[in-house]
Amino acid sequence: MTTSLNPLQKAFMALQDAEARITELEVARRAPIAVVGLGCRAPGGIVDADSFWRLLKEERDATGPVPADRWDHEALYDPDPEAPGRVVTRNGGFLDCIDAFDPEFFGITPREAAGMDPQQRLVLEVCWEALESAGQAPTRLSGTSTGVFIGAAASDYAYLQLQTGDPNLLDAHFASGMAHSVLSGRVAYLLGLQGPALTIDTACSSSLVAIHTACQALRAGDCRLALAGGVNLILAPDIFIALSRARMLAPDGRCKTFDAAADGFARGEGCAIVALKLLADAVADRDRVLAVIRGAAINQDGPSSGLTAPNGTAQEAVIRAALAQADLAPGAVGYVEAHGTGTELGDPLEARALGAVFAKGRSRPLLIGSVKTNLGHLEGAAGAIGLVKTIVSLRQGVVPAHLHLNKPSKHIAWDDLNLTVSPKAVAFPEIDGRRIAGVSSFGFSGTNAHVIVEAPPEAPARAAPARAWALPLSAPDAGRLADLAAAVAAAITPGTRPADIARTLATGRAHLVERAVVRADSPAAAKAGFGAVAKGLEAPGVVRARVEVRDPPRTAFLFAGQGAQYSGMGSALYAAAPAFRAAFDECDTLFEPLLNRSIKTIIFEPREAEALDQTGNAQPALFAFGYALAASGDAWAWSPWPPWATRWANTRPPALAAP
Repeated sequence: MTTSLNPLQKAFMALQDAEARITELEVARRAPIAVVGLGCRAPGGIVDADSFWRLLKEERDATGPVPADRWDHEALYDPDPEAPGRVVTRNGGFLDCIDAFDPEFFGITPREAAGMDPQQRLVLEVCWEALESAGQAPTRLSGTSTGVFIGAAASDYAYLQLQTGDPNLLDAHFASGMAHSVLSGRVAYLLGLQGPALTIDTACSSSLVAIHTACQALRAGDCRLALAGGVNLILAPDIFIALSRARMLAPDGRCKTFDAAADGFARGEGCAIVALKLLADAVADRDRVLAVIRGAAINQDGPSSGLTAPNGTAQEAVIRAALAQADLAPGAVGYVEAHGTGTELGDPLEARALGAVFAKGRSRPLLIGSVKTNLGHLEGAAGAIGLVKTIVSLRQGVVPAHLHLNKPSKHIAWDDLNLTVSPKAVAFPEIDGRRIAGVSSFGFSGTNAHVIVEAPPEAPARAAPARAWALPLSAPDAGRLADLAAAVAAAITPGTRPADIARTLATGRAHLVERAVVRADSPAAAKAGFGAVAKGLEAPGVVRARVEVRDPPRTAFLFAGQGAQYSGMGSALYAAAPAFRAAFDECDTLFEPLLNRSIKTIIFEPREAEALDQTGNAQPALFAFGYALAASGDAWAWSPWPPWATRWANTRPPALAAP
């Protein structure tokens, strides 16, 4: 009998449904985000996380003279900031070889590449590297809802093109080559990505705002995987000149953040991209998690003493908003990677905002620092490179030295604000068993961003069968295949598992035309095999081939019929692969009532199999074998072994990133 509900009961049930939906939305809004991969380029030879950590560990300042191939900087130098058309510093943080690009690798014609802002070229390369770091073969993402979020503010290449006055440069590729929107759009176009693609300009906070926006898109379901970060290249002296007149640049070309001698910032260039997923998706996909973003927030200064002047109250508010989204108390944060440009006004304001949020109730001072003391201020990429520094520091369990701190600024009340800066490397503060950090980035446009990031959860141990594995490697040409093989061989240690190498190389990289496969059952055999590939030598278990990649790839199906099976087929795989074994056992449970016997006896026991070969009764067993094989195809989808990036023309492969 159906009981009808009275109006009050219906209203109560509707209220329950609404409350449940609100709870669901609130949980989604706070969902943690996993950093599953990263790519970076920065001054000092930084090409990946591993080289970045070496620079930090060695306490190096990567700033130096403006490269001679940019412009005649010496002719522009003048220590007087009032000198028109002159620059008060000789130094900055610069990348090497920014004109090296392989357009053919990306399917771009040389004519179009010449008209592309080098920032577009750099973003393409680093996005590719971030995907490989994440174990995501870039060529397999076509048609997926992968998002691209890029922060950028510089337009030097457009200025240079227009200053020539050459109408021939205003060709069919000029508009797409200069547009900031194409920084994100070209990545999506070339990889076939169909999630959101946005380029964001909020000046120096652009890249951290892009990362915040990517987190929001993941939580909203707009994309399942996101590439986010920023880029900055210094190709012309014009902004140098303008910043000199504004007295924003340090004459010695160094960011002396939080020091009494702070007198401006050093300009820097680079690119940093992180690959992001919802933590729940990353765990389900068995991805390697580098760090977890717990909360992120952005806001605007609003009214302040001037358009470009920072607003301490707004900085305080954005940090509190990020903590609220992370559902964390200020006391849970042990370190903050500050915006910290090294200006006499900005540093004390930021310190006061940090103290206002974090000082109360702490048993020890909050540790703060800034990577700008190592690299200079990367402007449109500053927030992202600060996040990458924080991630590698969390993974190492060490906060690297903060450089150029000789005498802490007298304009900062260090004791009252409960803040400290360490000129030497120290252990990353652990509070209640967790390592948690904040990352700040502020734009002179007034847009502020803050991200709360935590060390990743411990990855579960996974067993790997002791057997030989096929380890595939590929590159665009034989020379780069040899270079990459040498890098792989150098990265293999006695503790590296061949199963993990196989997973990373087989599913985490694009398969290009020049290929080699190494058969190895131990780290030593894998190292020897890749060493042979690097040297172009013949070796047992090593096969090379050049394969023309078809677009799209063609799939062949083989229906072998009776006779393709053999006695004991699959028994070794059943013993070695847990996923295959589980799927096979599931089939066995289903078929045993129908056959009145276990299909294991049919397949794995030679006498039974030989007897049934003549009758065709083995077909259910063969079906079960095929099903189990297909179901176990992702048996080794998780891998702790770090991927590495394809290198481009006129560069060589780096060592692997730190695990």
